[in-house]
Amino acid sequence: MPFLAPWVALLTVYPTVYQSLLRGAQSTVASWAGVGLSFVIGSYLGVGLWTFALAIFVGLVASRIPWIRHEGVAIATTGIFILGDGFTEQQPVLLDRIIEVAVGAGVGLVVNLLLIPPLRDQQAARYVDDINLRMGKVLINMADELGSSWDTHEAEVWAEEIESMGTDLSRAWQSVRSAHKSRRVNLRLHLRGPIRGGEKDGNTDYDEILGRVDEGISHLRHLARTLREATYSEGEWDTRFREQWVEIVRDAGRAIADPDTEVESISDRLVGLSADLSDDEDLPQRSWPLYGSLITSMRLIALVVDDVASAREARESK
Repeated sequence: MPFLAPWVALLTVYPTVYQSLLRGAQSTVASWAGVGLSFVIGSYLGVGLWTFALAIFVGLVASRIPWIRHEGVAIATTGIFILGDGFTEQQPVLLDRIIEVAVGAGVGLVVNLLLIPPLRDQQAARYVDDINLRMGKVLINMADELGSSWDTHEAEVWAEEIESMGTDLSRAWQSVRSAHKSRRVNLRLHLRGPIRGGEKDGNTDYDEILGRVDEGISHLRHLARTLREATYSEGEWDTRFREQWVEIVRDAGRAIADPDTEVESISDRLVGLSADLSDDEDLPQRSWPLYGSLITSMRLIALVVDDVASAREARESK
């Protein structure tokens, strides 16, 4: 039965070495169970339509075993393959079939090791950089619109874009989990040399980075919501506040979109803006809840700006 070993080899190869080891072991056990199932049914019940149905039924029931569930269907498929490939003409030798399954699993694993599946770090990094770029563009767009005037429609557009970032962030988390798996039992790690300081298991700590990006999206969502509610408020914004705050928002957007951009400290400028306005006795008191919320949101986003720049420097220094 020359097909059995290559069949199991195909079941064993996965995108990462870790998955190949884990799922390959499950495939091997499931295939061995399929060999045993076909041997018992074929030897004692013969080969017929109803025994095929019985093999499928028993194999699918057995595939629900928790620790082989992902590859459990191989019990049924392997059993059917062996029953249908000349079982009546040549009784299969149980030990031979077990060896064939082991050979196939071994070949699949060796091929996976020799090809050295790529590490997925760069894919995770691209997700992070793309989300940061979009956050920066939203802030720049806010600054451009608020520099003159804006309406509810613009605020809704910002909100939709921010929600889209949240969806992409979920994909980024999936990419990071895949990156973690790609590093397990991967020879490429040893070929890249020793682990450097500031890395987690030889890798930038994307869990922490994405956590900070998630916070940034949350603060940006709050900022957009505040601006949307502000469109329903009566009265004009204080001109001095608008001009200074808009410039700070624009520079923060530039810094997030491109961490290499040199801008004055966002936090220091926000502190200065708060101090200037607090000394302005002509500023209507009803404006402070809005202005205070906008300043606070930007201060929190400014912290993300610094973390984004630091995270990028850590990645590029590798």
